[in-house]
Amino acid sequence: MLTKDKIILDLPADETRIKELRAGEMVFINGTMYTARDQAHMRMIKELDEGTTLPITLLNSAIYYCGPSPKKPGRIVGAIGPTTSSRMDKLTEPLLKEGMKVMIGKGKRSEEVIESIKKHEAVYLCAIGGAGALYSNCIKKFELAGYEDLMAEAIYKLEVENFPAVVAIDSEGNSIF
Repeated sequence: MLTKDKIILDLPADETRIKELRAGEMVFINGTMYTARDQAHMRMIKELDEGTTLPITLLNSAIYYCGPSPKKPGRIVGAIGPTTSSRMDKLTEPLLKEGMKVMIGKGKRSEEVIESIKKHEAVYLCAIGGAGALYSNCIKKFELAGYEDLMAEAIYKLEVENFPAVVAIDSEGNSIF
């Protein structure tokens, strides 16, 4: 939905809405997203290969590449800034194939990931590196979703409000890089 002042992206993602987003646009995200980094990606792919049920639903989901910092007293979560996305490049296709629609991180993505984004009509959003404290203010609910043994690399479910990001690669493969 486009308002007078900003573009809102509600999650879980609506396929039609994802197709409307264009590289370079600033969006504000509301709804449910999950954190996941390398170790969680590898475990999800292993479980998909084994036919095991994942701890989260990937269909129309958003994954934020980050590892939350411990929270301070009175806070929902500590700093929650983005991780370099290229670390997940070799682990992206299987999750897109399962229906993931939004990836959030920082930095460029490989040509293979761009092709996969186009194939699965997904988007890649960039969050601001070094702004983890700012992002923590956007988190309204924070809970463990899976793989507790991975600690900071576990999967966490976030409820976010006005979480700012830039459309870095749109569903047509257009890129800000």
